[in-house]
Amino acid sequence: AVVRALLYSAAFLFVIAVGGYLESWWAVLTLPGAFVIGFGFAGAGIAAVTWMRSWQDFEFVQLVMLPMFLFSATFYPITIYPTAIQWIVQVLPLYHGITLIRGLTTGIVGVTQLVDVLYLGAMGLVGMAIASRRIDGLLLK
Repeated sequence: AVVRALLYSAAFLFVIAVGGYLESWWAVLTLPGAFVIGFGFAGAGIAAVTWMRSWQDFEFVQLVMLPMFLFSATFYPITIYPTAIQWIVQVLPLYHGITLIRGLTTGIVGVTQLVDVLYLGAMGLVGMAIASRRIDGLLLK
C-alpha cells in the first residue's frame, strides 16, 4: 500500500508539474505525505484483515470506505454539512489525508498538516500493533 501510494503520488505530481498547475514548492512534500497516508491505511487494513473470517467479510471494508470517500471533502468542502456532521467527518482518516495533500499542493501549510501527519502516523502504528498481537495470537493457537 505504501509503495503504491508513492508511485501514484509521483505520477500525479509529475502530471501537475508538466501541466503547470504547481502552486507551491511545498508540493514536493506530497511524496512523504503519501507515504504517511499509505502507512496509516496499511496499518488499519492489516489490523482489519485479522478479523476477516471469509471473503464475504471484505464487504464490510467497502461499507466503511465508500461513505468515507464520499463525505471526507474529496469532492466538495465539509462546510456544506451541519456542524455535528462536520465533527464526524473531521475524525475520519481520509479527511486528514486529503487536508494534508491539499495543503501541500496549494501552499497553505500550517499546524493542520502536522496534526494530519501525527494522526495518520498514529493510526498506522496502532494498526500495526493490533495486527501484530492478533497474528501472534492466531498463530499460537
